[in-house]
Amino acid sequence: MRCKPKPNLARRAGRPHAGLTLVELLVAISVMAIVAVMGWRGLDTIVRARVSLTSDLDQTRGLQLTFAQLQNDCNQIASPALLQNRQVLRIDDGRLALVRTVQLEGQPLRVQVISYVVRDGVLVRQELPATRDLLEIDAQMRSIASGTPSGYAVSLYDGVGSIALRLWADDNRGWRNAAAQEASDSATVGSGKGQVIAQTTGTPLMVQTWTGLEMTLRLAGRDAPMQKIFLLGAV
Repeated sequence: MRCKPKPNLARRAGRPHAGLTLVELLVAISVMAIVAVMGWRGLDTIVRARVSLTSDLDQTRGLQLTFAQLQNDCNQIASPALLQNRQVLRIDDGRLALVRTVQLEGQPLRVQVISYVVRDGVLVRQELPATRDLLEIDAQMRSIASGTPSGYAVSLYDGVGSIALRLWADDNRGWRNAAAQEASDSATVGSGKGQVIAQTTGTPLMVQTWTGLEMTLRLAGRDAPMQKIFLLGAV
């Protein structure tokens, strides 16, 4: 009995070959390349946004700490009566100088000169030694005005182009700059001959009493300035 030969399936008419053709392989590679590029661009956008957001958060945190420190100093600002009618706050050409009280446990009340100024793009807070000698306070305020203070300095915030300062008093005259403050204080300041801080607050006020401080910071990389208003004296 003769065996019937098996048919050759590969030679049947109309039967496609197994696998991908070169054109189909190139199309698949092209599609995968496009998807990979789109995925890389999306990932790059996410990474850039994260870096920018982290930078903004660090900047905001730094500003919050800076403003919190300044508000604490403003809350503890000395009264003119305590300093026998001396000037307790001065703004001049982007520089702030104020006299605050220092009360440590078991020690008498003292006063301390604090300054805020921009140096090489960095906002610096400098505190001078606390004292009870008002003549020393006068000398420290003069050293602040001349730009030659000697004390402990802390860098608070970098990337500051400039600061602008204005003061507010409850006399319905609005905000005043450094020139207006100097005119007000020179017209009302007392002699202040005492050498030790007053023990009572019964001395009549002869200097302008400022109640608010406005600070405007111009920061590198930001078009709009940052502005903050501080109350002077504890509420």
